[in-house]
Order: sequence, then C-alpha cells, then structure tokens
Amino acid sequence: MFFLAFNSLFFFILAKMLFMRISLLALFFCNFISAQTQYPKDYFRPPLDIPMQLSGNFGELRPNHFHAGFDLKTNQREGLNVYAIADGYVSRIKISTFGNGKCLYITHPNGYTSVYGHLQTTIGPIQEYVEKTHYAEKSFEIEVFLKPDELPVTKGQLIALSGNTGSSEGPHLHFEIRDSKTEFVINPMFFGYDQNINDSKKPTISSVYVYPVGENTVVNQSKQPLLLNLSLQKDGTYLAEKIKANGKIGFGINAVDFDDVSNNRNGVFNVTGFLNGDPKYNYQFNTYSFDEMRYINAFIDYPRYKKTGQRVQKLFMKTPFALSIIKTDSLHGVIPVEPNLASTYRIEVSDYFGNLNSVTVPIEYDSETPIVNAEPITSKYFIHANKDSNFEKDNMSVFFPAGTFYDDFNLNFDVKNNMIYIHDDVIPVHSNFTITIKDSIYPENLRDKLFIGRISGNSKSYNATTRNGDVFTAKSKTLGQFGLVLDTIAPVIKITKAIQDKWITDTKAIQFTIGDSLSGIKSYNGYINGDWVLFEYDNKTRKITHKFEDARLAEGANDLKIEVIDNVGNSAIFETHFFRSQQK
Repeated sequence: MFFLAFNSLFFFILAKMLFMRISLLALFFCNFISAQTQYPKDYFRPPLDIPMQLSGNFGELRPNHFHAGFDLKTNQREGLNVYAIADGYVSRIKISTFGNGKCLYITHPNGYTSVYGHLQTTIGPIQEYVEKTHYAEKSFEIEVFLKPDELPVTKGQLIALSGNTGSSEGPHLHFEIRDSKTEFVINPMFFGYDQNINDSKKPTISSVYVYPVGENTVVNQSKQPLLLNLSLQKDGTYLAEKIKANGKIGFGINAVDFDDVSNNRNGVFNVTGFLNGDPKYNYQFNTYSFDEMRYINAFIDYPRYKKTGQRVQKLFMKTPFALSIIKTDSLHGVIPVEPNLASTYRIEVSDYFGNLNSVTVPIEYDSETPIVNAEPITSKYFIHANKDSNFEKDNMSVFFPAGTFYDDFNLNFDVKNNMIYIHDDVIPVHSNFTITIKDSIYPENLRDKLFIGRISGNSKSYNATTRNGDVFTAKSKTLGQFGLVLDTIAPVIKITKAIQDKWITDTKAIQFTIGDSLSGIKSYNGYINGDWVLFEYDNKTRKITHKFEDARLAEGANDLKIEVIDNVGNSAIFETHFFRSQQK
C-alpha cells in the first residue's frame, strides 16, 4: 500500500511539474506566435532606388529610446530621391530642428503609415504646401495633420530628397512603418524588406555579466556585478566560467549584430534566457509604442552605461516594468540559487534571419563569505519607487511622483551654496520630477532673467522654468545639481558673409550663425523690407539660412532684419541693407 501511495504521489508531483513546464513553454510559444502577425510582404517598395544598406536597425539601443525603424545609407551624401513606398496620402508633416528634422508621414489604405525622416527637402505639391504653411504660421518649425484628399500620393512617386536635418549625425534616411490606428512602430523586416538585405553572420556576444539580486546574495565571493570569462567552444558557442552563488541572481549581455555588407554595429532581434532548458526571459524587437521608449533605461544596466558608455542588456527585472517586447516567468528572469541543486543557464541571441549564438553558464550553490562587498550606502534618504516622495531643505525642495523611478534606492540629497544636490545621473528617471527654489538673493528687476539650470562643472543647461513671485519651479528627467542661473546676456548673431550696401544679384542664399551661451534660443525671425521670410535652422551648425526668392525682393534697395530671443527674453537684432536687381 505504501509503495502504491508513494508511486501515486511521485507521479502526481511529476505530472504537476511537467504541466508547469509545458504551460511555461506554451506561454513563451504563444507570445512568439502572437509576435508573428502576418504582415503584407510584397505591398511596399523600397523608399530609395539604391541597394538597401542599414546604418541602424529596428530596436537598436539609443539614448533614452529604442530605434523606431531603419536608418538607410545614402552613399554618405544628401539629395537622393525618396519615393512613396505605396499609394496613400500625406497625413502629417513635421519640421523640427531636432529629432527627425524634416519628416513626412504617408498613410496607406492597408492600415499602415510610412515615415521618412531627416529629409533635405520635400518635392512638388508637397513642398508647395510646406512653404505655404511656413509663411502662414511664420515659423520654420511646423507640424500639420492633413486629410486624405489634400495631398494624395502614388506608389513610386518622388516625394522628397534625402538629407541630414534634425538630430541626424550624418546623411541618411530614417524610415519607419507604423500601425495607423495604434501608432505602434513595427519592424520593417516583417514587410518583406529582409529580401533586400544579406545577413549570414551570427550576432556577437562580447560580454556576459552576473548580478547579485538582493542585499544578501553573494556571487563568486562578490556582492557586486561581475564580468564572466567566456571560452569559445568547437561548435562556435561560448561557455562561461562557473558561477558559485547563494541567493538570487540575474544576467546581462552585451551583444550586437552585423550584416554581410556593412560594418555597422546593429541591434540584435531576439534574446532568450533558459534555466535548465526552460525559458525564463525573452525579448524580441517586433513592435512597440512610443510610450514604452524610455523603458530602455530600465532595460539596460543604466549605471554602467552612464559610467562607461556600455549598454548591457539585462535578462531580469528587479522591479517589473511595462515593456511589451519582454516575455518572462513569474520571477521576472531572476534565478534563485539553492543548496544541493546545480543548474545551467543558457543565453540564446539571434538576428531576424535566424543566425544564432549562445552562451552556457554553469551554476552551483556556494555559501562562502564575500571578499568584495557591495558599494557602501552613505545616504540617509530612501526612495520607494511606487510612492510619492518630497524632500525639502532651506529654500529648496524636490518632489518625485510615484513612478518617477524604476527601482527603490538610497537618495543623496542636500542643499548648500545656493544649490540643490539631487543624487547624480547614474540613476535613470522615467518621468518628470519637480524642483522648487525660493529666491532671496536677486532683486525683483532681475527675477525675470532667472531660470533653474542643471549645473555640471562650468556647464549650465536650461530647464523650462515658471515663476510665481520669488518662487521658481522647473521639471527635469535627469538627476544632478541645480540652482538659479541669471541670464542677462543677449544672443549672438553673426553674418557669414557681409552684404552691407552691396549688390548681390547672383547670390542664392544668405546665412547667419546664431547662439546663446546660457538659457538658449527660444525663437528667431527674419524680415525683408518689413515682411517675414523663412530662415531654416540647423542645430548642428547653429546656422540659419534664407534662400532668396525674387518675388519677395524689391528691385534695387532691400532691408534685412534678424531678431533672436533667448528663453528668458533677452533679444538681439541684426540689420543690414543690400541691393539686388531683378533684371538678370
């Protein structure tokens, strides 16, 4: 009877464990299948008519965001033809001095929207609409949303020339595909563009880190994260040094991908962590929303990134966060190391084309005392990430709403020498916190020239500041040192080539350099003979450029005026007088 009862219990436990494992595998499998929505493969054409080469791929890790599309090479130059990838209509035009610069959005009848960024200029009826809007709004920076019948386009229609506008670091075309209803960005590979790219190379795993999760965890006699030694195996995979640990641990990797035609370090597509063959943590760069972008700072080892520039992708969550590309088990990828149980952790990294690389990490329990202790905690303040927190001293305070941070941590806070010290920027911030400073130093007549600045050495960066009497308030997403900064210095305007009292009939454009050393430029405007004219601003060179149009010029004498205003109201004016003939 005992034997039968024991067998029944044994098989019950075994069946339960098998069911749990199958359920977990099914969960991951279902998540993977759901990511493989059937997208149209032959509906869209390429946006350029040169061979497709990537300088950046979908999901690539960028400052404060995941890359939302492809960066397509344009032979290191501007002015290449950009085409509509399918029939549709221009649904949005956004021209900014930062971000995607000059950018077009085309909505297609199949439910998707294509995006074309960093353009040099738009073409034809689109450019006519853009110029008309510039002058109607008297602004270089514009954003307009259009109806389906206003600017229709056809597949293969020339819509723009490629450029280097906005925050681009070199000539290229930024290209996205979005779901028109949800605005989720989608990996363009899903739409058949994988047929335009050759990639037979496995991703490169350059490093693996192990993290103690919890105050009492010890890994290889250390309470601090460790870089593991890797050995290349005959089959091309890697074996990591053995981990001896107690408590809870997590892993992180540094991995990139290369294709067959460029040397660019692209992001990887899929990463899965397995414990004894069971999937524990997975992410795949298929689709996500712009609301999720900033979670990259929880996705990576942010302190290491700020100190070294290295983006280590974590395979666990100390505190869960809502990034939809991540699929995980109930422990969120954290691995408990328990006595009398040896384990194997395997990390698989693959690109969109199925090229795969892996690392195996042996794990065993060890109760040895640490040689390397955790970094000492000197702060007397503590942040609960899911609760509001307010800290105040003298005439300054900081308020953190719940959800400002990803994890709980010990905060360094102080007020001294008329500055508020709010930890440092090795802790990632997800949403705005509020700084308040009551002024008792400056006279009333100067208070309109004050702003709350983030101060790092001799550098002072502007934060949009509101004033109520002697109380100043600003919001920030970066920790550090803040104080009131006085700005009474007007912006600077310099003409590139003097035209005073000169005939410039054959001159096609005029250019100025503008700048402000403290609060930064808020606005600039140019006028010819008293009428507003368009000057385009390039934030990389700090230059504004006006392309002369005879229709806006007088025969003979013309007056030109430039006015620049900074963020606290200081202004500068440049005026000149030139001659131009319409008889050419």
